[in-house]
Amino acid sequence: MPEGLKYILVSSLAFALMSSCVKLVSTYDIPVLQIVAARAFISLLLSYAVIRRKGIPVLGNNKLLLTLRGVAGVIGLMCIFYALTILPLAEANIIQNLTPVFTAVLAISLLGEKVHRSTIACIALSLIGLVITVKPGLLVNSATDLPATGVIAALFGAVASAIAYTTVKKLSTTEDSSVIVFYFPLIALPVSLTLLGTDIVMPEIEALVLLILIGVLTQLAQICLTNAMRVEAANRVTAYSYIQIIFSMILGGLLFNEIPSVWTWLGGSLIVTGALINVFGNVRKQSQVSDMKTRTT
Repeated sequence: MPEGLKYILVSSLAFALMSSCVKLVSTYDIPVLQIVAARAFISLLLSYAVIRRKGIPVLGNNKLLLTLRGVAGVIGLMCIFYALTILPLAEANIIQNLTPVFTAVLAISLLGEKVHRSTIACIALSLIGLVITVKPGLLVNSATDLPATGVIAALFGAVASAIAYTTVKKLSTTEDSSVIVFYFPLIALPVSLTLLGTDIVMPEIEALVLLILIGVLTQLAQICLTNAMRVEAANRVTAYSYIQIIFSMILGGLLFNEIPSVWTWLGGSLIVTGALINVFGNVRKQSQVSDMKTRTT
């Protein structure tokens, strides 16, 4: 098994387990904002330790864009965590995987990237897949639609995550990856605690363990994802990462007795297919550009 695949499998499993812990801890009446704060606190400690070990400036260079990345990440996480408390695990993760679609749109409009046929196909298939997944009642009267509140929250989460990813792409040329990661919990912790106010719930032992696991699993997932990007081509990492949906379906069935409907399978397949077309279409385009440059030199 390629080393990059090993890393992405662990990362995808960790993200799926983290989502399960969020859904489980919400059954202990722990507010979503408190879950966000707990996750941010653990991530803040671990990220700061990495930066100190590297001996680099903590606050980075482009503080304005780093702050925007942090704010977008916080909004995205709040929405995604809220959606996980309402939607089945698999469906929430499928909608969350629309992030690459929104990232592609933002990259075109904000970063000036060219529009390729693969990108158009990705957007079209993903939108069709979204409708089939969340609103199958439009096709078959007997089908059950997903809760609108959860779907809207998941979509807002995907859009906010896309904004965060777009700013990360811009920041990656000037900032260390550890600093970029650090800004998320740096902003998430005070924001979530301020919004939470006095609504903090003293967790039971089981809930406390789940809160700690959320932070640890997230950090593990990010570390493995970073290592996968280091040893494997980005397009392959993106393709491999969609196995997280399979993990989520398995965990949803085992932990919450959630059996995905045929509409979830169909819609999710279209979304993943669209994303993969975009990934490998861009790789082909980059290869063609590289070949043209080689011939002209």
